[in-house]
Amino acid sequence: MTQNALFAPATGALTIALFVLPQASILEVASALDPLRNANRHLGHDAYRWRVVTPDGQPVPLTCDIELPSTGDLTHATGADALIVIAGYRLAEVATRPLIRDLRRIAPRFQLVGGIDAAPWVMARAGLLDGYRATVHWEDLEDLATTHPNIDVVPDRYVIDRNRATIGGAAAATDFMLHLIRARHGAALARQVAASFLATVRNGSEPQIAPEAQDPTLDPRVARAVAMMEAQIDTPTPIAAIASAVNLSPRRLETLFRQSLGLTPGAYALSLRLAAARRMLTDTRHPLSEIALRTGFSSPSTLSRAFRRQFGYPPGTLRG
Repeated sequence: MTQNALFAPATGALTIALFVLPQASILEVASALDPLRNANRHLGHDAYRWRVVTPDGQPVPLTCDIELPSTGDLTHATGADALIVIAGYRLAEVATRPLIRDLRRIAPRFQLVGGIDAAPWVMARAGLLDGYRATVHWEDLEDLATTHPNIDVVPDRYVIDRNRATIGGAAAATDFMLHLIRARHGAALARQVAASFLATVRNGSEPQIAPEAQDPTLDPRVARAVAMMEAQIDTPTPIAAIASAVNLSPRRLETLFRQSLGLTPGAYALSLRLAAARRMLTDTRHPLSEIALRTGFSSPSTLSRAFRRQFGYPPGTLRG
């Protein structure tokens, strides 16, 4: 992790502008702002300041159907030390060419430009990550690496490389902010803030999903099998091979899956692939043939049949 001057003992207040795109998650906004608010509370003064900006300067609709108030459009971010973009779903609609152009133009005005969840995609489209090490939400890691070979894509929780920061999602945003607080105001304050949220201070280099950490009630062997399935969406591994890898017979693995998840291993793996296909249909402009390839289906027609059985409508419905 390459450090940035903002991650040094504080000599003054730090101002962060959050550029929130439509269909972002309220959890990601809160995960970015509440640690800063809590740090101010413990410090007794406003060491961290923030403003929320949106593409048109109007309240922005979030995935939970709540509209987040805005200070103004992207130009109102000028003067902040850092610009953090938050993006979630429907990037093909919300990350418009004018928005990409404006982001590219304004980026040099900040000491740090970052992105949370799907926002590294937006940064990549603006050319802000070429030659950088970066991460993105785990569901989009392979797609980002394939589409932007000039970016060194890694599966870390968050990455800081010079004047760029990329953050995998809401929980990782809390991790990132705790790192920032620790760097500027010390480990004791970071621990106090983490304790306020019953959180744990975690390193950015940790994986976004640690198999045993996903669900403490899940049998560790099932967790490892699930992690294998998630890592091999495009080239599904036979269930017998997965069972062998976690030292179980196929029948025993099926029993544990039914007990833990209510599905057979095969059905669960298929649900992961179809969920990935639906996400690509919603958030990208990839043709159906490419989506089928990236989700492990032999042809678009095979994907279409499985998709209709799972969701009750054909893939084309999501493309309008």
